[in-house]
Amino acid sequence: MRLRRTSLKVAAAVLSLTAFATACGGDDDKKSDGKAGGSDRAASALPATVDTTMGKVTVKDASRVVPLGGDIAQTVYALGLASNVVGVDSSGAVLPESKGKPTFGNSRSLNPEGILAQRPTVAIGSASVGPRTAIDQLKAAGVPIVLIPDSSKPEDAITRITTIATALGVPDKGREMADKTAGELAAAKAKGAQATTKPRVAFLYIRGQANLYQIGGKGLGPDSMITAAGGIDTGTELGVQMSAALTPESMVAAKPDVILVFQKGLDSVGGIDGVLKLPGVAQTPAGQHRKVVAMDDLELGGGGPTAGVALNKLVDLLHG
Repeated sequence: MRLRRTSLKVAAAVLSLTAFATACGGDDDKKSDGKAGGSDRAASALPATVDTTMGKVTVKDASRVVPLGGDIAQTVYALGLASNVVGVDSSGAVLPESKGKPTFGNSRSLNPEGILAQRPTVAIGSASVGPRTAIDQLKAAGVPIVLIPDSSKPEDAITRITTIATALGVPDKGREMADKTAGELAAAKAKGAQATTKPRVAFLYIRGQANLYQIGGKGLGPDSMITAAGGIDTGTELGVQMSAALTPESMVAAKPDVILVFQKGLDSVGGIDGVLKLPGVAQTPAGQHRKVVAMDDLELGGGGPTAGVALNKLVDLLHG
């Protein structure tokens, strides 16, 4: 998901981790080139050519994969290729399958030297990963770069899954996963449509450590999730494009019944009491009833195989 450029810079500063990577050595590693982990399964459908935001890209080897983005890593793992992953960005590092794997900074401030040290055979990420100089450096080193459109609505998960699976040589597994995700999304949307309530929801992007407080709106991932779950995005209703600074006036005008935040954001301000201290929140129906709900960043903002499960969870949170 994208926030305004200024927000990204602050978020990147907060989320960045010290990147580390060491070149692999020894006979075992040499044998693993082209045959690591689940690559036997991937090899049967490679080479594969896929459409990316940088044009058509051909992937010949998926034995050493670098997923750039938490939902990308989540998808690669769900495809059964965890042992092929040689490193992740900080958003992918939170996944249990990433334990012990090198980390290369966050998806918008990548460390290309650290990535290249792992001798990747393919890197996959969303179109917004960067900086562009890092992507260009990887490309110049001969690493196939598969960049796919950012996820802006839950249904984007379906095409993202199939593209990633095709690029990694497991298209059949991808179609199976995409069909399952599509079914879960349809069921969750139907559940939201049948709800007897129509809550007004304000998504707040908050990072207490960075003193960053914004209200989300049209074009931001949570907007489409809120709508799909049978709610009304009050930021979009106010005309907010992507995001805007949180002000007492905007919150009072929004009149949300529910305030939706990322779990990390909730933790960064000390929980619900901290949210109620933000500008204008205490004067809203949501503030007066302490109706603040939180979801994990990957659940609410990702475009991976858990999109349907996440939407179903949001339906329950908004209408419960």
